[in-house]
Amino acid sequence: MKIAFHTLGCKLNFSETSFIANNLKDENFKISDFSDKSDVYVLNTCSVTENANKECRQIINKIKKRAPESIIVIMGCYAQLKPEEIKKINGVNLILGANEKFKLEEYLKHISNKDTSVVVKPIEKISSFKQSFSENQRTRTFLKIQDGCNYKCSFCTIPLARGKSRSDTINNVIKEINDLKKKNIKEIVLTGVNIGDFGINGKKESFLNLLKEIVKIPSIRIRISSIEPNLLTDEILDVALHSENIVPHFHIPLQSGSDKILKLMRRRYKTKDYKKLIFNIKKRNPSVCIGADVIVGFPGEEESDFNETVDFIKSLPLSYLHVFSYSERDNTVAKELEKNVPIKERKFRSKVLRSLSEKKKNIFYLENINTIRPTLIEGKNLKKGKLNGYTDNYIKIEIPYQEKFENKVIDIKMDAINKNGNINGITV
Repeated sequence: MKIAFHTLGCKLNFSETSFIANNLKDENFKISDFSDKSDVYVLNTCSVTENANKECRQIINKIKKRAPESIIVIMGCYAQLKPEEIKKINGVNLILGANEKFKLEEYLKHISNKDTSVVVKPIEKISSFKQSFSENQRTRTFLKIQDGCNYKCSFCTIPLARGKSRSDTINNVIKEINDLKKKNIKEIVLTGVNIGDFGINGKKESFLNLLKEIVKIPSIRIRISSIEPNLLTDEILDVALHSENIVPHFHIPLQSGSDKILKLMRRRYKTKDYKKLIFNIKKRNPSVCIGADVIVGFPGEEESDFNETVDFIKSLPLSYLHVFSYSERDNTVAKELEKNVPIKERKFRSKVLRSLSEKKKNIFYLENINTIRPTLIEGKNLKKGKLNGYTDNYIKIEIPYQEKFENKVIDIKMDAINKNGNINGITV
């Protein structure tokens, strides 16, 4: 049976999709490209924004036109939050919640394209951790170490979609890293909803202690995905920034540069705390890459608040931004707040910050010109005769194609920014 997978949303979703697909591959399913005609289509959904929900519905309509007799499975966060809404979409045959998606093979045995079945367990009853990792990448894989979140940010539906914070054990994570290393994986990205809360239920099982074990593993690059600023402690920085295998790259959500808005968002820090953290990291390692998430157009965000955010970001040595327009989500505190920002204004503010992000990235790249960085070569464009990859501090480089460099970590001298916005590299 041909089965095709597609992922919306975060790297955590990506790792889960890949893990589920690889398990099915071992059970007489043939994994096909999502753009081809298949017997079964599986869509792992996101529900962070309304756009993600709309994209899900659009994809379903395209599938039914391409393959009317196919079976369509919707799983993930959107499925967990709004199964009855999805059930009304013509063509959907199976809806699986946060836990049930890992039993996809079992449910496929009993489904037809004439049925619509909903299998969604109440999120408060989910307490077990389901391990996953992406395995269809030759060079880099995403390893899920944590799931769920105990935070109560006023704009976020993730705790409603994924439940309370829970995580793997240190022993299991170390075993998986060693197993992936044996498969010639060169870089592992630690992923989760709130990875700083890893092992929250035990003092020994903490994110800090996990990193202390990870640094003992030679010849593998480890990248930390998004981590909350209030959880990025001096002790974690000491381990990460003095490690030979944890790369100098942090992604630290900001969300707003206005203390007024941060309070409305129910974030656990103030701008002064965030600023102190960023400069602390840069003081320890000036070449470190630091990215940030920012939400614009949050209810109550006046023009002065937005300008405060812009000025605050300008004052920080950030390397890039991920910018999101605020999106109203059901069952969140933020949806009940007054003073909504018009959609047109949200789009304008997003544009302003994306432009600022490009400037920040350009400055960061220029700071690294003429330096030599270990670079993982992970992509190629044979038409242009190029290989591309990322340095340890997350700079995208391009070098002339040579087969011997594929899937290798090599030293690259940063030469100049090219027309694609990447850096031309010179092998050394």
